[in-house]
Amino acid sequence: MDFCTITILVVISVFILTFIWNIRIPRKMKLDGAHVLITGGSSGIGKEIAKLVISRGAKVTIMARNQQKLVEAKEEIERCRRAGCSEAVVCVVADVANDAQLVEIAVREAEGSNGPVQMLVNCAGFSISGTFDDMKPNDFKSQMDVNYLGTVYATKAVMASMKSLGCGRIIFISSQAGQIGLFGYTGYSAAKFALTGLAQALQMEVKPYNIHVTLSFPPDTETPGYKAELDGKPRETVLISETSGVFQPDMVAKTIVEDSLNGRFQSWVGMDGFMLACMTCGMSPVTTVMDALSQILTASIFRLVSLFYLTHFYGVVSKCKKERDSQKKTS
Repeated sequence: MDFCTITILVVISVFILTFIWNIRIPRKMKLDGAHVLITGGSSGIGKEIAKLVISRGAKVTIMARNQQKLVEAKEEIERCRRAGCSEAVVCVVADVANDAQLVEIAVREAEGSNGPVQMLVNCAGFSISGTFDDMKPNDFKSQMDVNYLGTVYATKAVMASMKSLGCGRIIFISSQAGQIGLFGYTGYSAAKFALTGLAQALQMEVKPYNIHVTLSFPPDTETPGYKAELDGKPRETVLISETSGVFQPDMVAKTIVEDSLNGRFQSWVGMDGFMLACMTCGMSPVTTVMDALSQILTASIFRLVSLFYLTHFYGVVSKCKKERDSQKKTS
C-alpha cells in the first residue's frame, strides 16, 4: 500500500476508535419498586412482559380496551409476583388510539395507584394483512391510529413525570415488518416504520433527562394477535414469513425487558433479527461498543445476504402469481 492509502486507513481507524471510546453506556435500571405501565398488557407479548417485571419486584399497570381480558390477565400476572410481594396489578380500561386526553386521564389514574411511571411499554398494536388493492382506506387509518398514534399518546402522557424523576425507560414495539416492507403489509409496515423515526427523534430529545428509548423489532410471535392475523393472510405473506420462524412470547418479552433495562436503543431476537438490526440501523444511536462494531463490520456482508433474501421473496411472489394465473386458465 502507498503512503496515501495508509494515511487514509489510519485516519479512519482513529475516527472509529474515538467514536467508540466516547460511547456512554447507560446505567442499568432496577425494577424493584419501579412502576411499569404496559399498553396492550392483557395478552401476548405485553402480558408476558408484565409477568416478567412483576416477578422482579415491579409495580405493574396493564392498559387495554377489554375489561374482562384485563381481569383475567391480572389474575395470571399476580401469580408471578416475587415471593413476599403483595402489590396488586392495576388495570386501566382505555383505547390508546381513541383520544390523547383520555389516554392521559388513564395514565394519571394508574399513577394515582402506583406512582410515577418509570417504564412505559407500548405494546398495543395489531395488523391487517392483505394486498394493497384489497385493503380498505380505513384499514390503513386504523393501523396507523393504534400502532403509531397510540404510542405517541401514551408516551406523551408519561413524559412529564419521567422528566421530573430524571430517569425512565420507554419501549416501542415495532416489528421485523417495520424494518423491511413485505408483501401484504402495506398498511402495517408503514405504521411500524413510522415508529423508527419517532424513536430516533425522541431519543435525541430525552437523553439529557436520562430517559432511554428502546425500539424493539419482534419476529412472528405465538400470540393471540398472530393467530388472528393468519385468517385471510395472503399466501405470499405466509411463505415469506416462514423464513424467520415463529418465536415464543416469553422469550421475546425477556429480550425486550433486558435490552430496555440496559438502555439499548435497538432490540432484536434471533440471527435474522440481528442482521436486520445491523442492516437498518441508519443513524440510530448506539449504547454499546459491541453494537457499534457489529454495525460497522457487518454492513457489506449483510447487504449481500439481504440481496439473496430479497431474490427469494420476489421469487415467492412471482411463483404465487403464476399459480393463480394457471388456476384461472384451467377453471
